[in-house]
Amino acid sequence: MTTTPELIHGYISAGLECTHLEVEGDGQHFTAVIVSPAFAGKRPIQRHQIVYAALGERMREEIHALSMKTLTPEEYQG
Repeated sequence: MTTTPELIHGYISAGLECTHLEVEGDGQHFTAVIVSPAFAGKRPIQRHQIVYAALGERMREEIHALSMKTLTPEEYQG
């Protein structure tokens, strides 16, 4: 089964409260803009770990390259 941006969008939104979520990609490499109040007060590596936790095993098995921009709602508006 080919991983699509829509699948990744669904995985992230199911595991993380997002106020904005964009995922693009070509089946191998993906980019995401993820805006979540859960990122407040977190360093970038901690924010990525939150997303990895939402993706779970899929990060190792299905998703080979994911570049992400993680922002709080305040940073996104800003």
